[in-house]
Amino acid sequence: MSIRKKKKSKNLQDKSSLSSSSNPYHEPDDIIFKSKNGDVMLTIKAKPGSKESIITDISSDGIGVQIAAPAREGEANSELIKFLSSILKVKKSFISLDKGSKSRHKIICIDKNAGLTEKQVWEQFQDLIEG
Repeated sequence: MSIRKKKKSKNLQDKSSLSSSSNPYHEPDDIIFKSKNGDVMLTIKAKPGSKESIITDISSDGIGVQIAAPAREGEANSELIKFLSSILKVKKSFISLDKGSKSRHKIICIDKNAGLTEKQVWEQFQDLIEG
């Protein structure tokens, strides 16, 4: 599994601020948010069946992720969790699929015990895209 960046998306023209009010291209609060119990939640647009797992873009629809596994018998979901744990540098056991097990639109839960805030997660993804 490699962590490779894809070309910058049109949705990433202004990356100077993490504030959702100053960034017209997407609302971080909509794609990375905190649950009622304090877990960090991610909105993911999954694209299974790719040659390698990579982050493709960040938009108002979610974080685009190409997954190096087919969409059958949970293989792509397992690879997605493995890939996200390597990006966020947390154990796989801290990451779970909350919604969308059979959909391309998924909600991923990062356990509050992983010690990550929404801002830290946002910065990790921004750093990958910006290079």
